[in-house]
Amino acid sequence: MFETFLASDAAPRLGIFLGLMALLAIGEALFPRRPRAMTRRQRWPTNLAIIALNTVLARLVLPGALIGLAVLFEANGVGLFNWVTVPGWFAVIVSIVALDLVVWAQHVLFHRVPFLWRFHLVHHADRDLDVTTGLRFHPGEIVISLAIKGGAIALLGAPALGVLIFEVILNATSMFTHSNLVLPLWLDAALRRILVTPDMHRVHHSVLRAEHDSNYGFNFSLWDRLFGTYRAQPAEGHLGMRIGLSEHQDESPARLSWLLARPFQRDGAEP
Repeated sequence: MFETFLASDAAPRLGIFLGLMALLAIGEALFPRRPRAMTRRQRWPTNLAIIALNTVLARLVLPGALIGLAVLFEANGVGLFNWVTVPGWFAVIVSIVALDLVVWAQHVLFHRVPFLWRFHLVHHADRDLDVTTGLRFHPGEIVISLAIKGGAIALLGAPALGVLIFEVILNATSMFTHSNLVLPLWLDAALRRILVTPDMHRVHHSVLRAEHDSNYGFNFSLWDRLFGTYRAQPAEGHLGMRIGLSEHQDESPARLSWLLARPFQRDGAEP
């Protein structure tokens, strides 16, 4: 019964996703960190359409998604935590931390490998950052990401509960860190000792290469500090910095047709 619930995780995740998205969207409207370069009406139809497409795609490519894979691996004794005896809570915690490191490393690869960057640049081409940017990824990147995370889950033998918690956290933190929500400076400073904050991740979306190649984390800020990719603030300040890619500062990235076709165009697709 419990495994069936984990494998069919759509209901609890959808509720958390929609509730947090609505809360952050309201917060952005009431307490914005930056003025918008484009209106929501210009950007949101495309962003929301690609979010819906990716949600369907994930379940077609991997029925039951990653939680279903974790249940399958556990049933067949695949992975480290299915070979050794450890407390269940320990396996859950280690799996969450390890998967967060995998996502950090995956993000670095998507910036440094030209083929992968072709897909990831669609995320960076958004000229504004808000809650929808956190889920605006090309379907090709979603498929590759699912494969990488699926491989990590197989190696770890990550328990289904740990994968469920991690996926909920990942979706939530991606929306939060991309949000255009202002936080008091003291709160931002306190949170980023452990977690990635909107101000910290915004630096990563700068048009400047040195800033764009920093702050890769989605959840824990530890990895960027540990591996030397942490950058505290943008050179031009959060109000003065430009968001997006220097070669895509028009309205093209707000069109769904552009978003889907861009990885397959050869010009300007190098990281």
